[in-house]
Amino acid sequence: MEKGIGTGIRKWTVMVYLAGDNNLDSAGVVDLTEMKKAGSSDQVAVVAQFDRIGPLTGTRRYFLQKGGTLDEDVVGDLGETNTGDPAVLRDFILWAATKYPAEHYMVVIWNHGSGWDDEDVYRIGRSMKRDVVRRGIPVSKTLFGSEVPFGTARAITSGKLRRAVLSPTIEQALNTRAIAFDDSAKDFLDNIEMKKVFDAVTAKLGRKIDILGMDACLMNMFEVHYQMRDAAGFCVGSEEVEPGDGWPYDAVLSALAAKPSMTPRELSSLVVDKYIRSYRASDNVTQSACDMGKAEAVAAAVNALAQALTAHLGSSSGKMSVIRARSSVQSFYTADYVDLADLCGLLASGTADRQIRAACAAVIDGLTKNGMVVKCGCKGADVSRAKGVSIYFPAKKISPLYSRLDFTKRTKWGQFLKAYAGMVRER
Repeated sequence: MEKGIGTGIRKWTVMVYLAGDNNLDSAGVVDLTEMKKAGSSDQVAVVAQFDRIGPLTGTRRYFLQKGGTLDEDVVGDLGETNTGDPAVLRDFILWAATKYPAEHYMVVIWNHGSGWDDEDVYRIGRSMKRDVVRRGIPVSKTLFGSEVPFGTARAITSGKLRRAVLSPTIEQALNTRAIAFDDSAKDFLDNIEMKKVFDAVTAKLGRKIDILGMDACLMNMFEVHYQMRDAAGFCVGSEEVEPGDGWPYDAVLSALAAKPSMTPRELSSLVVDKYIRSYRASDNVTQSACDMGKAEAVAAAVNALAQALTAHLGSSSGKMSVIRARSSVQSFYTADYVDLADLCGLLASGTADRQIRAACAAVIDGLTKNGMVVKCGCKGADVSRAKGVSIYFPAKKISPLYSRLDFTKRTKWGQFLKAYAGMVRER
C-alpha cells in the first residue's frame, strides 16, 4: 500500500507545489527538509510535488514523514514535467485529494512570484566567494567558507543587475502576476491559467480548496484575489517581495500537527503569525490572510471609488489631491503596486469631497471591519503602512495586459488608471 493511504479522512491535507526548475532548486530541498520536521500523521497529510532543475532530475511526489530521508518519502516519479502547464498543477491537486482525502485542503504554490528574479543566485554567491545559505543551510557550496543569506543573493540579482534571459516572458509576467516559473520549459502560470486550474479542481471535488497559499513574491494583490475568488476560501501571501527563506514550514506544520482541528481561518492566520515572527525588522516583510468570500464586496467598493476618482480628476484641486496621495502611498518593490487601504486613507484625508471620502471609507471597511483581511502582519520601516492587500496603480504607463483580468473587466478601476495616466502625461 502506498505510504499514508488507508488512514481514513484526515483533518487536513497540505499540498505544496514546488516549481523548482529554476534558480530555487536547492532551496526546495531545504524547504522539504523543513516540512519533514513536522511530517504527516493520521490527522494531517503533508504532500509535495517538486520539479527540480534540468531534464535528468525530473519531478517527484512526496508523502513527507518525520525523520528519515527525503528519498524514503518519494511516492511517485513523474519524469520531467513543466510546472507552468496548468494540467500539471491540476493533476497534482486532484491526485493528493484522492490519495489523502481530508476535511480541509491547503494548496501552496512555491516559486518566484512575479518572475523578474531570474538570475542564478548561486552564480552570484560564487562570484562573491561565499556560500548561499537558506535558513542556516548552505544551498550553494563554495570553497571559501563565508556565507551570504539567500535573500541577499536574490536582492543582488534584482533591478539593473538581473539577467533577463527570457525578456518577453518576464515582461509579461511582471504585468500578469505570473507564478510557477519553469526555466527548462520556459513557461509559467499566469492568472488566467491559475483560475482555470482551480475551476477544474472545484468542479471535480465539488468544493473549493480551503486555503490557497502563495509562497512567492508580491502575490497578495487584489487583482489576484478577485481572479481567484472562486478557487479557495482563504488566500495567504505577501504584498512585498519575500526573502529567500520563504515560509517557515516547520513552525507552521508543527503547530498544525499539535492542533489539527484548526479551522481554515485559524490556519490562515497562523501562517501570517509564524511568517512574520521568523524574520527580523530589517527584512521588511509582509504577510496577510484574506477571506476570498469578501472579494466581490470589496470590488464593488473599489468600483465606486474609481468612478468617484475619475470625476474628481476634472478639477485642479481633485487632480492634485490624487497626485499627492499617489506620491505618498505605501508602495512595494515594484512601485506600481500600492497598499489599497493606505491609498484610501491618504485620499480621504487629502480632500473635502464627500463622495471621495465616503467611497474610501467603504473600501477600508470592506477590507478591515470584519472584512477581507483576516490577519495582517508586517515588520520593518519600509513596509510599516502595509495593511494586507495591494492594488495596481502605475504612475504613468499602464500595462496592455491589465485589461485581461476579471477585475479590470468588471470594474472601472482600469478606466480610472487610464484617466490618471493621461492627466499626468498632460501636466
